[in-house]
Amino acid sequence: MELFAEQKRCLDCLVSSIEQLGGRVDIPKLEQIAELIIQTMRGPWRYFHTSEHIFEVGGSVDPIEVLAALFHDLVYVQVDQGVSFNISSALCPFVKEVRSQLVIRDETELPDDAMYQLVASVFGFIPGKTLSPFAGQNEFLSAVIAAKCLEPFLPASTIAEITACIEATIPFRPLSPSGLSAIELLYQRLVSANRDFNLGWSYAEIVEIVKRAVRLANRDVENFASRNSSNFLDNTWNLMPETNHELTNVNSYTVAGYRRSLQKMEGFLNFLKPELVFQQFMQEPDDETYANLIARTRKNIEVAKLYLGVKLITIAILEALSYRLGRDIPLSTMMGELRTPGFKTSVLEDYLPNRQSAYPLDSQLQREVLDLLEIGRNQESRYDIKNSPVSTFIIKSIGFAETENFLKKAQEFFADPTSSEEFLSYCAPDVIETISSGVMKLFDSRKTALGKVKFVHQTVS
Repeated sequence: MELFAEQKRCLDCLVSSIEQLGGRVDIPKLEQIAELIIQTMRGPWRYFHTSEHIFEVGGSVDPIEVLAALFHDLVYVQVDQGVSFNISSALCPFVKEVRSQLVIRDETELPDDAMYQLVASVFGFIPGKTLSPFAGQNEFLSAVIAAKCLEPFLPASTIAEITACIEATIPFRPLSPSGLSAIELLYQRLVSANRDFNLGWSYAEIVEIVKRAVRLANRDVENFASRNSSNFLDNTWNLMPETNHELTNVNSYTVAGYRRSLQKMEGFLNFLKPELVFQQFMQEPDDETYANLIARTRKNIEVAKLYLGVKLITIAILEALSYRLGRDIPLSTMMGELRTPGFKTSVLEDYLPNRQSAYPLDSQLQREVLDLLEIGRNQESRYDIKNSPVSTFIIKSIGFAETENFLKKAQEFFADPTSSEEFLSYCAPDVIETISSGVMKLFDSRKTALGKVKFVHQTVS
């Protein structure tokens, strides 16, 4: 029922937008496109880049933004572990696989296809180019599919405007060697495409096309500037299983698997510059709005970095302890299974003391992170609880001042797992003793539970 509702919503967006743009509507063919989009967006590893995301990004005001959003995440190689079978046939004439990388076909191999040439011109991609997942591969391939799907219904100039919106969603791009932003380079390519393909735009129209692309691109990443850092972390937790598929195996992913997902996200946020998240072109958005977006992004990234740092310290302790049992130990073995309604199980937090903070909090940042650990993010995720009781116990015991040095030691341990006992010896003895004792009590509770099963069986016999 949910699938049908999403396909109906997608179809309504397609029909309404094409009608507003004066295009030709063919319901049976548009139904096929809606099914293609929603089936792809409902892939097994889509947690954040879902059909709900494309509806949110597109909004409901501008039909070109709506159409661009429907297609902009259709290809996501890292998440889907390749290109969906349903859409691969549309891309094969233009792209091939060479040594596990996607490459645009050579000029002699490419068909004489006006829509493809238009998309390539807007992106500035040339024959023979090796595509990178981190430099527009997904957006380019999504735009090619959008152009081919919409070709029967809309003129080339409109498809070029949709393509510009999709191109602008390539994230986190630094200034070019010539000092131009990604959006300024897009403007230049649109000027060239207007000339080369006789699109008929005026200078003012090209400016408005780029401004629209900026609006869509900024809406695509608007969660970075959430006014509530908990909302930002909720989205972060939805992103992690998309590229760490082990997390989708609830209650069976390993301690090391969970740690690797935290490491990837923490490393990404340490690399990311807030100024690269949002875009601006000719006062879209205006300077004050843009500055506020950057400021809120900077604050959210700082919260997330400290939060993830504490989580990494926590998982380092649990991973080091797990090595006393073996390798590739499930996290649920060390912490207990995620609780489900109607089924009572013991978890590690049941055996940890409710400790008061041993060290004063020095900043609003520390207060906010402690609240996020103790009270939790806004939402539970499918693979994790929203609060962090073990992390709360640790940070109340060691204080935030120790996190930087502690995290360095944890990273050294991650690089050399044989140093697990050395890492544990660095930690505060009472913290390690309390956590290891809690794990043993968790094991005892399981032993007791098994004993009850045996007793009941004997009584029935």
